[in-house]
Amino acid sequence: MVSDIIAAVSTPPGRGGVAVVRLSGAGALEIAENMFEPAGKTAVCDFQPYRMYPGSADCGAFRDFGMCVYFRAPHSFTGEDVVEFHCHGGTAITRGILKRAVSLGARLAERGEFTKRAFLNGKLSLASAEGLVDMINGESDAQVRAGYMLYSERLTGKVRALQDALTEILAGIDADIDFPEEDIEHTDLKDVREKIDHIAAELAALSATYGVGRKIKEGVSVVLAGRPNTGKSSVLNALLGADKAIVSSVAGTTRDVVEGTVEIGGVRFNLYDTAGIRENAGEVESIGIGRARSLIEGADLVLFILDSSAPFTAEDEAVYAAVSDKKRLTVYNKTDIADGGGEPVPADIRVSAKTGENIPLLREKMFELCMEGYDSDAQFLIEERHYNALSRAEGEMRQALELCGRVPLDLLGIHLKGAWEALGEISGETANEAIIDEIFAKFCVGK
Repeated sequence: MVSDIIAAVSTPPGRGGVAVVRLSGAGALEIAENMFEPAGKTAVCDFQPYRMYPGSADCGAFRDFGMCVYFRAPHSFTGEDVVEFHCHGGTAITRGILKRAVSLGARLAERGEFTKRAFLNGKLSLASAEGLVDMINGESDAQVRAGYMLYSERLTGKVRALQDALTEILAGIDADIDFPEEDIEHTDLKDVREKIDHIAAELAALSATYGVGRKIKEGVSVVLAGRPNTGKSSVLNALLGADKAIVSSVAGTTRDVVEGTVEIGGVRFNLYDTAGIRENAGEVESIGIGRARSLIEGADLVLFILDSSAPFTAEDEAVYAAVSDKKRLTVYNKTDIADGGGEPVPADIRVSAKTGENIPLLREKMFELCMEGYDSDAQFLIEERHYNALSRAEGEMRQALELCGRVPLDLLGIHLKGAWEALGEISGETANEAIIDEIFAKFCVGK
């Protein structure tokens, strides 16, 4: 029930300097009155909103000295009365405050329930809530920035502007249908066609940002591929700046996938050092080679590693054939001991994993090739759900554009309404309960 008072620890579990226990709902301040003793003369019922008050909290079997703050509805995160207890960080302390609040009438909050109440009370859109969880879960600067732009309602603003434009077209169509004999200017089909085309183009432009946005959220998948003993593991370690993979002169040392993560230009790059691809490998190594081929298929970028100190072999040729249709960088390694031989496959870059020569330049090339069009200040579509909704809306608009002037206006309106409803799934106006529950289940308890 939305009328319930909910309570949860809003800081991570475990020991820390400070922890926060949050309550939300009508009656939260009354619970605070019964469990918080101010150090000063101001009674809890007279607390000024948004001001911290020191005092002691009743934790049941013990007390803790901390702070209490009251946020008055509707000017709070949830839109309800909210009280926060800022206590010393410790499992027993936070558990004691939480148990005491529950004994006074609160109940334990579910995952994401504070944010869900903010959505239900009109404090933020559904897309904004998704941006918030993206910020919390962000593992790179770019992901946090993209999440913040989503949280700050930039996408919702664009979506609602498009919905308003659709509503305007539909209102004109409905007027023509409902009052055909009235002295009303009939719908100008040329004008309608231009408006539909403009909306479809805006939807396409938004959808086009998902390619980069997906990489911002999930990270760029980069696979290091090559025959055994070209120095793939050494290149991985050099890119990471750490000894993640075992390095040996013995061919076939890497028998399974070794993973590592590096942030380049604020974007997370997920690197996969794979087993050297060759014929006549043993049973265990063959399993690793199979996994390598599978990773290559799904990679955003392949680093094709060659040994510049050794001749180009049939095994090199086989690997090249496997990666020739992929977005790739041909990397000649071991330039510190190269004999200056020919390059059957033109080099995109020459490096020495041992000395670090050109490793920073390799990182730059990886970023430029994978993040073309990226601007840290631009907005990118980062949620697959939003991409699917926009794609459906664009499909409806394309159909409407094709049918404009060829079918009665009411049939045209069906596609326009379909586009409006698809966009409403982003803002939350037409999202069903299952979608809403799934989104807020991504949050932790206490947010």
